[in-house]
This record gives sequence, structure tokens and C-alpha cells, in this order.
Amino acid sequence: MKSFINVSDIGPLDKAMAEAFEIKNDRFKYQHLGKNKTLMMIFFNNSLRTRLSTQKAAMNLGMNVIVLDVNAGAWKLETERGVIMDGDKSEHLLEAIPVMGCYCDLIGVRSFAGLTDREYDYAETVLNQFIKYSGRPVFAMETATVHPLQAFADLITIEEHKTVERPKVVLTWAPHCRALPQAVPNSFAEWMNAAPDVDLVITHPKGYELDPKFIGNAVVEYNQKKAFEGADFIYAKNWSNPGVTNLADYGKITCEDRSWTVDTEHMSWTNNGKFMHCLPVRRNLIVTDDVIESPNSLVIPEAANREISCSVVIKRMLGAL
Repeated sequence: MKSFINVSDIGPLDKAMAEAFEIKNDRFKYQHLGKNKTLMMIFFNNSLRTRLSTQKAAMNLGMNVIVLDVNAGAWKLETERGVIMDGDKSEHLLEAIPVMGCYCDLIGVRSFAGLTDREYDYAETVLNQFIKYSGRPVFAMETATVHPLQAFADLITIEEHKTVERPKVVLTWAPHCRALPQAVPNSFAEWMNAAPDVDLVITHPKGYELDPKFIGNAVVEYNQKKAFEGADFIYAKNWSNPGVTNLADYGKITCEDRSWTVDTEHMSWTNNGKFMHCLPVRRNLIVTDDVIESPNSLVIPEAANREISCSVVIKRMLGAL
């Protein structure tokens, strides 16, 4: 595996899931694979779970780890070609990337959407430059449009906690005070669609439709109560307007309806549903205290599984070196 961005990169999901549970039972089983190998983690944006879980996964596999926070300790990087660099950016990404590749064997990249230019964001411009110019296998630690390590961990969590063979999983939009990318919901929808035994429903206000390539075969239901009825898992996440129905709305907050906040009443519509969220979460905006603190909340086990999903990805990349 030379790159990891979408669910198709992982290959057959049943094998990936079996590998995840194998690693969860013995996290150091493949430590020999990373001996004398180095992972470079490059962060253009803040991180807690991704930084810690990825570093822990790499260490479990015997790797050395270098962490570069581009915004705190590195030269400011220019990402566009043809720019006269007479401003505050001292180095171009096209020189920085191959230099980074000289010092490592694998690269993980985290770079969010700018939310101003949909074409630029959905072209995954920054990530693809690393793939093209680093000379190293590259995996996404969240990008402008996807967060596959999170979605893989979500699928592991659902498999561990499901009580029926084919659970109903609902991805619900929830309000937020800031414009957020669509990366997490995009990947969640993509991975749930790829899973053979999940019924996915996506619910959100009209105008917040995700890109069709991520929606896939999911049912889109604009009535949140109807979507929640009989659900086994509720995955709450805010996203800004994807600009699918109106490009001019891309990256904007076009709905602030607080009735979409997931509370006890919402969860009462479900089949004793489990609550999920990728974290960090704005309490009493995305979800109320009583829901996230309830016995049916899976946010901590879900976060813990980030170590497992990342271990599978890094293990496979090491095996391909």
C-alpha cells in the first residue's frame, strides 16, 4: 500500500477488520516491521487524537517518529506554483517535501480544507503534492475532504458494539459555531457504504448534501426524527455547507438550527442507540451532557480505536517497503 486516502486503498474490508482485531489483541506483534524505520508526521493543523494515536501506533510497530508542526517551528510554506515569494512565506512546499522525504520512510499528512475554494480543496492539492514529490508512501491523517483513519476506527467500534447483525447507522448533522470541513462525514459515509452489513442513513438540513461520491447508496432523510427511528448507532457531526447544491455557499454556515442538537429526546427515538462522535465536541451544541456521558456513549472507545486503525495502515505500508 503506497498511499492511504480512501476506503478502496485498504483492500477487502473483511481482511482489514480481521487484522485490526488481531492487532488489538497483541499491539506489539509486528514490532519487527518498523525496526530502524522512521515515520514523519506533518501537521498543518491542530491535533490531539490523531497525533497521539498515530505516534503510539508507529511506536507499537517499532518505528522512530518525527513530528513536524508546520505552524510552530518550521518556515512558513508556500503551496502555490507561480507565486512571487516576496511575502511572509520563506520556503516552497515543492522543495520542502522532497527534503522531508530524505529523513523518513513513511509520511503522514494532516491538512484541512481552506473552505473558500471548493475546487482546490476537493482536488486535495496539498496531499497530492506529498504523494507526487516525497518519494515515500503517504497516508492521510485528515485532509481537505477525508479522514480515513477516523472512519476505519469508527467501523471497528461499530463492529465491537453492535447487537444486531445489520445495524442501522445514522450520520446526523448538528449545529456548530464555526464552519467545519466535510472530511469526517465524507469518510464516515464512504466507509459505511463499503461495509457489507451496515444500513446507512444520512440526515441534515436541506442544502447540506455531501458530495455524491461519498453519499453512495446511503438513504438521505431530511426529517431528523424519522432518520433516528430504530437506529442502532447515531454518529453526530457538524459540517459546513458542501456547496453541492449551490457552489456560492461552499464552506459557509447556512443553517444554525439548534433543534438538531442531539439530546435525550433525540436518542429516545432510536433502538437504544449508541452515540458516536469523532471528538473534539462542543457540548450542548453538538450533543448534550447527558447523552455524551450516558452508558450508551462510545466516544472514548471510538477514540481508543484510532490507535488500532492506524496500526493496520502503518503495518501494511511497512510491509510494502
